[in-house]
Amino acid sequence: MAAAAGLVLAFIVLDRQRLAANLGPLWQALGITAAFTAVAWLAGGVNWTGAAAGAAISSVFAARDLRLFWILLIVFATTLLATRIGRERKGSFQGRSASQIVANLELAGLLIALATGSWTALALAALAEVACDTCSSEIGTAFPSTTVLLTTWKRVPPGVDGGISLIGTLAGLAGAAIVVLCAVLLGLVPYSYALAALASAFAGMLVDSFLGAVAERRGWLNNDAVNMLGTAAAIAITWLIL
Repeated sequence: MAAAAGLVLAFIVLDRQRLAANLGPLWQALGITAAFTAVAWLAGGVNWTGAAAGAAISSVFAARDLRLFWILLIVFATTLLATRIGRERKGSFQGRSASQIVANLELAGLLIALATGSWTALALAALAEVACDTCSSEIGTAFPSTTVLLTTWKRVPPGVDGGISLIGTLAGLAGAAIVVLCAVLLGLVPYSYALAALASAFAGMLVDSFLGAVAERRGWLNNDAVNMLGTAAAIAITWLIL
């Protein structure tokens, strides 16, 4: 929660001149994100802490450029659908918590708050990686198939940290592709940047799986840390490409 609140404060401080000149976008962002958060909570996509953190971070997206909020909404819808598929095999889902929301969205939100360099493409890569990683793990678990540990290529049960499958990998690519395609259609980035973001999102997902196999399975990192590092990898790779 503190990280999400800090992000909003940083955005207000960094963008204070634009906001002071026209408060309309800020009030619009607060209204839209409040409605989105309520729907997300009612849909069971987040718990109350996740709703609060999501409201804070998504307000930065919407205040900077409403199109960024629509991309975030697409990420949410895509990942929620992937989570719901095969729910009987996965057990109960309690909604994502504040720590999970921050792990997935904080870095994209920071890039949007700073708005320097190729920030749009970098933020898009971070969001596409979230969709890629979530869809790959959720669909891979929902439709069990041959799953191997990324570091050893030995067979493991579906859902194991660091495990990858063909079905899950293709689902992850599809999820990321939906996100970057929507960004192109909304005019956020050109095709060249979208392709870089897509490739980086896939690479970030592999980094996430590698860290899951090496660090999370041994208890060195928790899932939130692994997710944030996977997102950071997608951002870094996009920066290197561009």
